Amino acid sequence: MILNINGIEFSYSSVPVLNNVTFTLERGEVLSILGNNGAGKSTLLKCINKILEPHKGTIYIEKDEISKLSRVDVAKKIGYVAQRHESGRFTVFDAVLLGRKPHIKWDVTQKDIKIVNSVLKKFDLEKLSLRYLSELSGGELQKVVIARAMAQQPVLMLLDEPTNNLDLKNQIEVLKIIREAVKEQNIAAIVIIHDLNLALRFSDKFLFLKDNTIYAYGGMEVMTEEIIGSVYGIHVVVEKIHDIPVVIPL
Repeated sequence: MILNINGIEFSYSSVPVLNNVTFTLERGEVLSILGNNGAGKSTLLKCINKILEPHKGTIYIEKDEISKLSRVDVAKKIGYVAQRHESGRFTVFDAVLLGRKPHIKWDVTQKDIKIVNSVLKKFDLEKLSLRYLSELSGGELQKVVIARAMAQQPVLMLLDEPTNNLDLKNQIEVLKIIREAVKEQNIAAIVIIHDLNLALRFSDKFLFLKDNTIYAYGGMEVMTEEIIGSVYGIHVVVEKIHDIPVVIPL
């Protein structure tokens, strides 16, 4: 087991956002967190990554309780891609190299450079390696930020709407890279995503948040017309096209 979340609760001031959230995640699994805006999806990722501290409950990454880890140790285990990120006067290469920071003791090693070059190649960013982030399109910048998280070589990746600013081709390409990395490296990933069809295509498990808690959690058995309709307040059908399940709003 790579992640064990037991009964976490979180509120902003007196407004509850998460209530009794409990689930586990195994190695080799991609989990999509689903639900309406304001359901607590981003807050949940921030609690897992120790950006926010839950008021109740425990979070374990492998055998370590997150609350007892230092920021550096958290960064060694968890790669986090926020919903919003800053650009600046970093080159693409240097920005991805920053993902190695938790592992660097004195200076950058040949191993660090090799890892960065490998990730740049995987995301087809080699030709942009000397460009400044401020010169990139929104989609290119999004790929750089995800590449930086992957360069950390974490055991768990947390991605808050990673397909933002990406065209259809790059959405599929990036999610495919994430899924392949999870399988090949035997790690896990949690993805917040609004496109149910992309979630269906690239995820192993699905977690629906509604009314501040988990409404449904599991594999394909929870991706039903009834659950989706109840969570989003819209009537849908789930059909298969070329053996790929597709959610169709009615």
